[in-house]
Amino acid sequence: MNTGAFLAADSPDVLGAVGGIQQNAWLLIAFPALGALILLVAGRRANGWGHILGCATVIASFVYGALLFGSLLGFPAESGRVRDLHLYSWIPVNALQVDFGLRIDPLSMVFVLLITGVGALIHIYSIGYMAHDQEGRTGRENTERRRFFGYLNLFVAAMLILVLGNGFVTLYLGWEGVGLASYLLIGFWQNRPSAAAAATKAFVMNRVGDVGLALAIFLLFANLGTTQYSEVFARAGELSPGVLLAITLLLLLGACGKSGQVPLQAWLPDAMEGPTPVSALIHAATMVTAGVYLIARSSPLYTLSPGGQLAATIVGAVTLLVGCIIGCAYDDIKKVLAYSTVSQIGYMMLAVGLGPAGYALGIMHLLTHGFFKAGLFLGAGSVMHGMNDEVDMRKFGGLYRFMPITFVTFGLGYLALIGFPFLSGYYSKDAIIEAAFGQEGWRGWVFGGAAMLGAAITAFYMTRLVLMTFFGAKRWENLKASNGKDFHPHESPAVMTAPMIVLAVGSIAAGMFFAGGDRLTGFLAPSLGELQEPTHTAIPHSMIPLLTVVLSALGVLIAWLVVGRKPVPVERPQRVSPIVRAARADLGGNALNNALAVRPAFGLARGLVTVDSRGVDGAVNGIAGFLGFSSGRLRRWQTGFVRSYALSMLFGGIVVIAALMVVGIPT
Repeated sequence: MNTGAFLAADSPDVLGAVGGIQQNAWLLIAFPALGALILLVAGRRANGWGHILGCATVIASFVYGALLFGSLLGFPAESGRVRDLHLYSWIPVNALQVDFGLRIDPLSMVFVLLITGVGALIHIYSIGYMAHDQEGRTGRENTERRRFFGYLNLFVAAMLILVLGNGFVTLYLGWEGVGLASYLLIGFWQNRPSAAAAATKAFVMNRVGDVGLALAIFLLFANLGTTQYSEVFARAGELSPGVLLAITLLLLLGACGKSGQVPLQAWLPDAMEGPTPVSALIHAATMVTAGVYLIARSSPLYTLSPGGQLAATIVGAVTLLVGCIIGCAYDDIKKVLAYSTVSQIGYMMLAVGLGPAGYALGIMHLLTHGFFKAGLFLGAGSVMHGMNDEVDMRKFGGLYRFMPITFVTFGLGYLALIGFPFLSGYYSKDAIIEAAFGQEGWRGWVFGGAAMLGAAITAFYMTRLVLMTFFGAKRWENLKASNGKDFHPHESPAVMTAPMIVLAVGSIAAGMFFAGGDRLTGFLAPSLGELQEPTHTAIPHSMIPLLTVVLSALGVLIAWLVVGRKPVPVERPQRVSPIVRAARADLGGNALNNALAVRPAFGLARGLVTVDSRGVDGAVNGIAGFLGFSSGRLRRWQTGFVRSYALSMLFGGIVVIAALMVVGIPT
């Protein structure tokens, strides 16, 4: 492994200044990868300490990432702070020369800190959550928990490969690793048919998007002869407009699959079948952000492709509204948060689709979202912990008295999500809305209006969730949970509440920190370019934050009028409006995916099975049967008796003589 070839993009003399921290950056991936290997191979010997090792490896990666981040800040900003670490030649095949290396730059480092930092908190939380799961479900103490932490470590390692890779092929390796780990985690409870089905659905739908990413990589190599970031981005201008548009659209397809964007969003809510820490990890800090990372990392390509930018913006605007609308109709607390994630990733996709005016804003919202959405999911897990794994909000009510820490931390995440003034979401989401209104012509009104409307609907369905869960009458009295157990609501242990408190602090302060003095957008400039401020807006600039807050307050008020001031029925109403019925049916998302992907895929699979069984196997079996039949008949001539052979010779001689007599004997 060549760890010495650590090259600066703009500073050829930097080799002498590079220290051991940067030379050994591969340890970021090695720690969780080694943890996954030990936990999945050691078996029962790791049952007693597996969860400790799982947490320690991710914490070690976070500490190393923080040190690496500090060393990167030690380089002058004018140098670009972009470093490529070559590890070894991975695929040297004629013209295809793919190096396995790491790209250390501002964009990859903010993702490293998010993945390992929030990931470490989720790992710690999982110690308490999965211990509860052991007692309640399996009866095999620590066995399942050890395997769970092995999968979590594998997930983190794959995500780090994805964001640290120095080329599209390396990114694809991490991309597929994340897909595998998500399949294992979503289907972790293998005895549940619903979990197995959800894992399969996520795996198949992600493969649809992966085809787009793979084809984009093929096009890049066919036209440029390379897939390494440094070479592709430097030569992006050599691509024809048509090829560039095709590549950006295919990359967008890959991003839609991984980030749950329309039309490939239907798998994301079903992923709630996995344990709640999995939901927090997938929906907050890792998998669903990969699509946004892909678009942001490919910003030099999208900047040259107005059509690719417009497609990404449209997908983001449509998705944020779809997620909001569906989130209003669900009673499952985790699925409401899942559709909230679909919507918030839509905001990020909208932002990166705006080009230089939004790349950094999308990443800023991704970071703030990582704090408050992880806190919301862990809060939902805490509620489930105290309510015997119940997820139906209609069976909750009045829980703020019994779970005060959960209530406060969840409430702060809720306020950050709806954009309450001066909390994290206020700075990141409102900046995206302003950038959307800054687009020219109809785009400013359409995209800015969609983003502002989404803020109002978000305030409605999240307020509905909080009111149904923490306020009102105690509807759980005289009821039983879905698993048949009685309700005994109580606060979660400190190992679960401590990570929630840390994330709540991030929900309060992260947005102000990132936005202050353009701290984050300036730091990301070497990777994403300078942030372009809009020269004009469809609505006066000073009015946009005020209108957004007013519409969000209106959403809160409507939620209180609908849910807060009257009793919530325990049974789900069946006589509802057509809009609510459509929202309960995911606005046709599953039907669309079935029509466009699932049914054609199953039809193709059945056709291939028919060709294989009746064509390939039929031909092979037919030839074997013919030979067997022929050999069986010929075998009857081989009796081993001399008299039989003599009789055969006599019969043959008679046939030959008769034939000669018929045709005549030549003279």
